[in-house]
Parts: sequence; structure tokens; C-alpha cells
Amino acid sequence: MQQRLLLLLLVPLLILAALNTWFDYQLADTPAIQQDRQLLTLVPQLADSIKAQGAWPPQIPRLHMAPEVADFLAVRKGRSAYAVLNSDGKVLLGEPWLGDYPPDTYEPEFSSEEYKGVVYRIVSQRVIGSAGELTVRLADGASVRTQWLRRLWFKVILPNLVLAAGAAFAVHWAVRRALRPLLALKDAVEGRSPRDLSPLDAAGSPDEVRPLVLSLNRLFDLVNAQAESQRRFVADAAHQLRTPLAGLQAQVEAWALPETDTITLRSDQIRKLRDATRRTSQLATQLLALSRADARTSLTEPAQAVDLKPLCEQVLEEFLDAAAVKQIDLGLEAQDVRVNGYAWLLRELLANLVDNAVRYTPKGSHVTLRCGLRKAVGSPAAQAFVEVEDDGPGVPPEERARMLERFYRLPGTPGEGNGLGLAIADEISRVHHSQLQIGAGAGGRGLRCTLLLEPVRE
Repeated sequence: MQQRLLLLLLVPLLILAALNTWFDYQLADTPAIQQDRQLLTLVPQLADSIKAQGAWPPQIPRLHMAPEVADFLAVRKGRSAYAVLNSDGKVLLGEPWLGDYPPDTYEPEFSSEEYKGVVYRIVSQRVIGSAGELTVRLADGASVRTQWLRRLWFKVILPNLVLAAGAAFAVHWAVRRALRPLLALKDAVEGRSPRDLSPLDAAGSPDEVRPLVLSLNRLFDLVNAQAESQRRFVADAAHQLRTPLAGLQAQVEAWALPETDTITLRSDQIRKLRDATRRTSQLATQLLALSRADARTSLTEPAQAVDLKPLCEQVLEEFLDAAAVKQIDLGLEAQDVRVNGYAWLLRELLANLVDNAVRYTPKGSHVTLRCGLRKAVGSPAAQAFVEVEDDGPGVPPEERARMLERFYRLPGTPGEGNGLGLAIADEISRVHHSQLQIGAGAGGRGLRCTLLLEPVRE
């Protein structure tokens, strides 16, 4: 809009300036034409002033200067000249520097010539008189054309250019000032987070765009209400499920104790019930984590500096027992590094990655949790990272992208699961303005999940 307004305002102004210059150019040529006409009028009088001298053939002729020619030379003394030439171009009377070849015809011819820094307008004409055939030349050094060009530049073109530049600056300033509220609205919308659905300031918007602002605010309200309703549903469902399922699981665990008086209750049905309650409890916990991770992106509080090494050590301790049951070598390779982020979300991410690795890696495998700094590909600066790597069966490349989908499980995957662990980790990575990278482990075996983070620059 700003560029369109500038074009619509400046282009007609420049066209008018060009037309003004053209009209001045046409009008300014009149003095030059008048100079030529004056010289053309004086040439016959100068020719009539030449008289023969002596017997025929004449020698050097005499000159009885006509009054008009004499007045012209007197008024322009030092800026005018004349010459009388014979048929060979030799100067018989007048200024020697005006010598030249006679014209080919008897018609007057105009030319311009510079002499001693002065540009002269010269008219030449062959004449036949009492002194024979001669050529008369009359020069006017008033430099009407040079003065006209100088006057055209300083009085027409240069003022028009200055006017056009000043008008362009004034129009540009006026347009920017008039469009400042619109530009501020554009910056406000452009600088928003994708999840910031707070209403725009309609009162501070120009009248012309206020309907648009009000429409956007209504749309923001509808989207925000729908998103908030969905988040509240997931969070409420998870909270409502956790308490009764925890009680149910506690009762089933009590029934499953290896005591003599409860031996008869240890049937396959009770074990299945226990497994079902564990799975449902895990689902509720993961739904709650997913809801919290998703809702976190709408918060305005800034990220904090998080030490990754202590965080990894805590997660490692949490899964040591589960790894020992499956005889999995759970190791840690950690360097001291701090990143900008949310500690509880990063802990949730690492817990889900380690849990997946321990859960789906065969007995006797190796799982390694790492954190530190490494050089990023294509960037000279080092980036912080956390990753979990195992040497299990791995995942086919064509299935790795789908692993991040919610509730998706690889076909034929053993054990229990809800397909939310990696989805939660991926959501947390988005909160930290990154992306969870999934690839093969060392030597092409197993699976490696890596998250790159922005380190704290000290």
C-alpha cells in the first residue's frame, strides 16, 4: 500500500516536472532564433558596404560600413567580428581568424565556432558586387545558446529536480506517517507467536482497518476458545482418570501379592486386570504430560537456564532398576552444559526417551544417555544436545517419521505402550524451538534420538 501510494503521488509529479522542462525548452529557443535572424538581416548590409577600389581587376576593396552594421559592431565590441574573403578564402578585410572556404551556394550558412574561449555564431554568404565575387562573414559572440543552456539548467532543470526530490521526501514522510498505525498493526501481527491469540488493540487502529481488526479479534476468540476447550478436556480427563485408576491399581497390586491366603486370587484374569490398570494409568499420565507440554507454549514467562548434566543424572537413576531387570547396560556420557529452556519439560522428554529405549530394547542391550556440546553441521558455533542411543533392533527409515505421531505404534512392537512417548518428546522439542531428530545408532544398529538446544552464552 505504501509503495502504491508513493507511485500514485510521485509519478504524476515527475511527469508534470518533465512537461514544465519541455515547455521551458521550447520557449527558451526564441533568443537563439532571434540572433540568427539579426545576423541574417545584417549580412546584405555588410555586403553593400563593400566598394571596389582601383582599376579592374579590383585590388583590396574599400569598406563603407552601413550604420546598422556599425552600430551592431560597436554595441558588441570585443564580442563581434566580420571578415571579407576572396574566392580562395583569403581574408581581405576584417578579422583573420574568420578565414574559411567560401560557401558552395549563394544561400547564407550558419555555423558556430569557438575563438579565445568565446563561442561565436557565424553567418557566411557569397555575394557578387562592384568589387566582384566575395564572401562576407559576420560573427556574434553573445553566446545566446550557451547562456540559454546555462539558464535552462539553473532556472528550469535544477529547480525542477530539487522540487521533485523535496516533494518525494515530503510525500514519503507523509505517507509513512499516515500509514504508521497500519504498519504498527502489521508488526504486531507479524511478531506474534503462533499460539498468541490475545485480541489486537482495536481502539488504536485507524478507522479504515478497524473492521479488519475486529474481525481478527473475533477469529482469535473462536480459535482460542476451541483450543482452550480441548486443552481443558485433555487435562481434566487425565486428572480425573489418575485418582480412581491409582486406587484400582493399588487394590490389584494387593491381590497380586504372593501370600498364601491370596494364592487363589493370582489367576490370569487378575494379572490381565493389573496390566490393564497399569496401561491406563500410564495413558493418563502421558495425556497429562502432553497437555502440559502443549499448554506451555502459550505461556509468556521466559525460559530459564537449565543444567543438563544433573538433569540427565536424575533421569538415569530413575530407570536403573528397570534396566537392571532386563540386564540392560544403562550408561551416561555427560558434559557440563547449560541451555535455555524449561527444566521439567526437558526432564519429561528425557524420561520418555529413556523409557522407550529400556522398554523396547532386548535383554542384554546397551542404552546410553548423552548431553554436551558439539559442532552443528553448516554452522561454526557449537550447539548443546541431549540424546538417547540404543543398540536394539532399530526402526526402518520409512517408519521413523510416523513414530512422532500420537498413538502410533510400530507394527509387531512387543510389550505395552500407548504411542505417546515420542509424541510428547516431539511436542517438548517444539516448545524449545527445535526438532527431535531420529536416526540409526552407531554402526547402523539400534536407534538414536537427538535434540539440539541453544546453549547459554556466557
